[in-house]
Order: sequence, then structure tokens, then C-alpha cells
Amino acid sequence: MLARGTERRDLLETVQGYVILKAATFETGHGFALGHNPGAPSPFVTWQFTEGENGHRDYYWGRYGTSQAWAQRDFDRRVDDYQQFYHAAVKHTELGPEGVYR
Repeated sequence: MLARGTERRDLLETVQGYVILKAATFETGHGFALGHNPGAPSPFVTWQFTEGENGHRDYYWGRYGTSQAWAQRDFDRRVDDYQQFYHAAVKHTELGPEGVYR
């Protein structure tokens, strides 16, 4: 669920073979992403990222797993933990196009 005043964007970006299915960016320029690569041994990943002024993202601190449910829980946990620790508001969220994230 998006907070009031939060912007939703559509995205389809690929990082190290993983299609980014969902991302949340904070006002601090940091954020988290959930990716999927069905051909990888661990097909799901959550990353932290830093977004520069030009919109370029540097992804790091990846956590890899085998289930979509695990990835969604990890993504939600990382976003919640960051919000609580840094008292940061989500600037915008992004989702892959319809049909990509099931």
C-alpha cells in the first residue's frame, strides 16, 4: 500500500540477469529492489540501492533466495526496517508491467 503523497512508477530494469519487479525509493536516495531470474540457482533477490541525481542506481547487499514468498517478505522487512531506523519516508514505489510479477 502506498503512503499518501507517494508516487507509483512502472519499471522494467535488468540487473545481473535479474528483472527488477518491485522497488521502493526513500527521500534519502536509498532504496530496495526485488528481482527475479528464473534461470538462476537462486531465482529471487532483494538488493539495497543508492540512486544518484541522474537516476542511475548502484545495487549492493543482495540477498538471494528460492521462493517468491521469501523474497516478498525480505523486501517488506528491509523497507520497514529502513523506515524505522532512519525515519525515512518512501518517495516512490515502482512495479514491473502487468503480468511480469505474479
